[in-house]
Amino acid sequence: MGMPSGPGPVVQRAILSSELQRLRREGGQTQDQVAAVLDWSVSKLIRIEGGTVGVTTTDLQALLRLYGMDDGDPHVNRLTGIARDTRQRGWWALYRKDVNPDYLEYIGYEAGATTIRNCAPLQIPGLLQTEDYANALTVEFVTEPGQRDVVVEVRMQRQETILEKSNPPEIYIILDEGALRRRVGGQRDPDIMPEQLRHILDMAARPNITIEVIPFSQGAHFGVMGEFTLLEFKDSRLEDVLFLENARASDLTITDRDSRITDYKVAFENLRQLVLPPEETDALIEGIIRSML
Repeated sequence: MGMPSGPGPVVQRAILSSELQRLRREGGQTQDQVAAVLDWSVSKLIRIEGGTVGVTTTDLQALLRLYGMDDGDPHVNRLTGIARDTRQRGWWALYRKDVNPDYLEYIGYEAGATTIRNCAPLQIPGLLQTEDYANALTVEFVTEPGQRDVVVEVRMQRQETILEKSNPPEIYIILDEGALRRRVGGQRDPDIMPEQLRHILDMAARPNITIEVIPFSQGAHFGVMGEFTLLEFKDSRLEDVLFLENARASDLTITDRDSRITDYKVAFENLRQLVLPPEETDALIEGIIRSML
């Protein structure tokens, strides 16, 4: 049985924010004007439109009436339903005291994405990691054992949520050959990396997952600057999301005002021109597995 397939509260919040901003602008009203009519502070409306606070049903319906929509309008029922969904708690909320808030925000967006594009030059990305690999990797940059367990637990829960959905997203992952050959955990258990590589072959067999490899022979490329992930959504009102992550920090970009998301989308497509053909990819991975046995 698949996991729940709804977009989740973070994506629903972004949809509601987008809709409320659009309705106000189409009505030709500023935030100051709307706040004055409703006897709200401007900061309250800014927080509601920005999605940083929830909106009560009463406040939402007051806004929608001001924008010319009566209570019987089907759009009112739809937006009220979305507002109700934004108040649900995603599974990741359990970790808000233990995990970087940008990362949790990313997980919330990832849960509702229809396309995930990831470039991983130095390590196997989180969605493809076995638990043994995740443990061996995490021990290198998380010193406190309890925190290490949390990091791995969140990663495994992410996988289950995304990969076992009844309507899973399209996933495109570009690996560098170095990520395949680096024997993570090998000093403790020589089987960790071969099992990880077999898991990659299993994942690549899924119809919604495309795994590609840039071989060493291609030399330097954009991806060696660091791992990045791009998310796309079915709802056209939502912009793409860019997530950059390393061992010490993360950076989440939700709007493209500085064109950074566009730059990374172009870079991802350029990187796909450097990858091995599918049959050579499988052969390379199988050869690396044999060399590790």
